[in-house]
Order: sequence, then C-alpha cells, then structure tokens
Amino acid sequence: MTISLGLMMFPALMILIFIGFPVAFSLFGVAVLFGYIRFGDVLVHQLIAKVDDVASYYVLSAVPLFIFMGCMLEKSGVSEKLFEAVHLVTRKLPGGLAIATIILCVFFAAASGVVGAAESVVGLMVISVMLRHGYDKGLISGTICAGGSLGTIIPPSVVVVILSPIAGVGVGNLFVGIMFPGLILAGLYIFYILMRCSIWPEDGPSNEEEEFHGSIIRQAWIVLSSLVPLFGLIFSVLGTIMLGWATPTEAGAMGAIGTIILTMLYRTFRLGLLRDAFLKALRVTAMIMTILLGGMMFASIFVALGGLGVVRDFFQTANLTVWPTMLIFMLITFIAGFVLEFISIMIIVVPVAVAVLRGMGVDDVWFCIMFLIVIQTSYLTPPMAPAIFFLRGISPPEIRLADMYRGVVPFIALHFVCLGLIIIFPELALWLPEIMFERLPGGTPN
Repeated sequence: MTISLGLMMFPALMILIFIGFPVAFSLFGVAVLFGYIRFGDVLVHQLIAKVDDVASYYVLSAVPLFIFMGCMLEKSGVSEKLFEAVHLVTRKLPGGLAIATIILCVFFAAASGVVGAAESVVGLMVISVMLRHGYDKGLISGTICAGGSLGTIIPPSVVVVILSPIAGVGVGNLFVGIMFPGLILAGLYIFYILMRCSIWPEDGPSNEEEEFHGSIIRQAWIVLSSLVPLFGLIFSVLGTIMLGWATPTEAGAMGAIGTIILTMLYRTFRLGLLRDAFLKALRVTAMIMTILLGGMMFASIFVALGGLGVVRDFFQTANLTVWPTMLIFMLITFIAGFVLEFISIMIIVVPVAVAVLRGMGVDDVWFCIMFLIVIQTSYLTPPMAPAIFFLRGISPPEIRLADMYRGVVPFIALHFVCLGLIIIFPELALWLPEIMFERLPGGTPN
C-alpha cells in the first residue's frame, strides 16, 4: 500500500496541474491527501516540521534580494544606457545589434539573477530598432528569446539559489560552476550571429553608415560611464561570493543597495520606482516560497511513503548504467519544461535524480549544471516555449509566431552543443569549484 501510494502521487499531481489548479495548491493538496491517508493526524506534525526546515534555509533569504535587484534594474531605465554603450562597440560588426542584445542580456543576468526579466526589458527596447535596420525577423526573435533565457545559467541566478537546498549542493559551488558554461553559451550565441550575418549580410546588416556624432573621448566616456558602475554592481555580488568575502545572502544585500545607488548615478531614482520594486519583489518572492514550501512537503511525503526507494530499486533492478539513467532524467526534465515552471521541475525531478545518481558516483555539481542547461533549453523549445509566449506579448504584429519558432531553433541547437561540451569536458563545470572552494571532485562517468 505504501509503495502504491508513493507512486500514485505524481499522476495525481499532473492531473491537478493540467486541470488548471495552481502549482503550489496542487503540491499542497497531493501532499496533504496522501499523507493523511497513510499517517492520519500525525501528518500535521510532519508538515509543521517541514515549514520549519524551509524557514531555516538561510540561503533562501537571498531570493527576495536578487528579485529586488532585477525589479530595480527592470524599471530604472538603466538598460537603455547600457545598450547605447554596448552598441557603440558592436555597431560595425555583422549583426551588431543582435550581438549587442546578447551582451546586454549577459550584463542584465549577471546584475540581477532574474530569469526572463531581460527578455521583456531588452525586447521592448531593441525590436523596433532591429526591424528598422532590416534584421531578419527570425533572428530578432531567436536573439531576444535566447538572450532572455541566460538568467538561468549566468550567476547570480535565482534559479541556482532555489536549486541549492533542493539538491543539497552549496550555492557557492553552483554559482562558480555555472560561470564557464554560461559564458560559453553566450559566446556560442555571438559566434552564431556573427557567422550567420557574415554569410548572409541581409539577415543582420552592420551599421557602418551610421556614424556617431561625437569624438573618440565622448564615445569612451559613454562606454565607461555606463559599464563601470554595472561592473561594480556585478563584483559586489558575484565577485564577493567567488572570493569568499560574503555569503550569497550578504552579497544579495549589497547588490540590492548597489542597484539603488546605480539608479541614483544614472539619475533614474524615484521613490515610486523603489515602491514598485519592493511590491513586485514581495509578490514574486511570495509566489516562489509558496511553491517551494508545497514542493518540499510533497517531496517529504513522497520519501516517507517509500517512493524514492521504489525509484532507486527500479534503476538498480533494470541494471542501467550511468548514461542511460542520466538520459532518462534529462529527458523528463526537458519534456516537463514545456508545461511546468522551473521550481516545479526542480522539486519533482532533482531530489530523486540526485539520490539515484549520487549512488552511482556522479558529481552533484556536474549534474546540476547539466540540469540547468536542459531547463533553459526547454524554456526555448516549441511548441510550449515560455520564452516565445513572453515575446508574443511585446512583439509587433509583423513578427509572426512562425518567425519566432523558426528563430529559436538554431539557438536550441547551440544549447545541445554547450551540453555536449559539459558532458565531454566535466572540468568546464568542476574546475573552478575545486580551485576556489577546495572542493573534492565527485565522480563522472567514464
């Protein structure tokens, strides 16, 4: 009975989600129902203990701070100044506007850690400019969708902060571990745009004819005045974590203060802006924490009912090696990413996958980074790509849905290239954590 109850929890959860119940309430409801059937009134004590466990995760206090950073940057108008500075450097390159968009998204992700925020902010700013310069509509769509997804894998990512307690992996290890893969992926985006627009210049013409009316000194001042404060903000968050000067929560607090100072330097600070950022950060944090709490309750009841043991026994009985096992979990993650947001996927997949793969000698950090890349890939993949739905909300009528689907396909292929590099060369993800945190490397499949 115990085993059957544990296995029935996931179908019940999927049914509730597809019916249309909110994810958080679905997780709570399934956990309470199945827990009560098995444990009766004792369930109350279990759930209260889980609330206390979630509340005691110190690292989760960084979540509202990072979200506040993203809200401040989103509403402050800083992105326009950054785009002007980056475009001054890239405007003469083939596909210069698209390359500037990717670079801006990298900066935005590194400064805020919020997934998808850059897509709406940057998209609203660059779509009309790229259309005016004759850029291919597919390239416009793919660039904005892919760039907006970089918040998943560019540290400091809110996704990583939430993943850390779920996977039982130090957030510092994950932040440092995703740095190279994130930069590699962004570099692949830029390389693809550069090559495509060099071969087919009509897809992304350079702006050589568009001269900047100002001296070299003036151009240098625009670039430095826009980028140096942002680099300072990025260092106050990511740099202090990497150097061991601050915990993620402390770095998040410095970053939150830094965004306020940054808006003051750019003369965009207003009390109304601060209030709106606080309120939005509060709403988003409440949503995330509710889903996380429900997910933790769901996972604890699943384990208590013996579900984790059943899954582990299945893989042992099936005599599957590491690679088929990893492929199964990655495929589940990829498909789930079509219809579920990232927190739900983490809660459903990660505890089981980490427990099984850890027993096979797979390094937790290595797996988590591959997991993040797969989540980011499903974020872009039609037909249910969340990135495309975000883009549809801000794009003009002349950019059709077919253009969006066509545009994201090459970037999805680049994700698989990046994933392949991480699989073939695990050191890309593990070298920095081993050096900076004196972390002993875990196992990787031969």
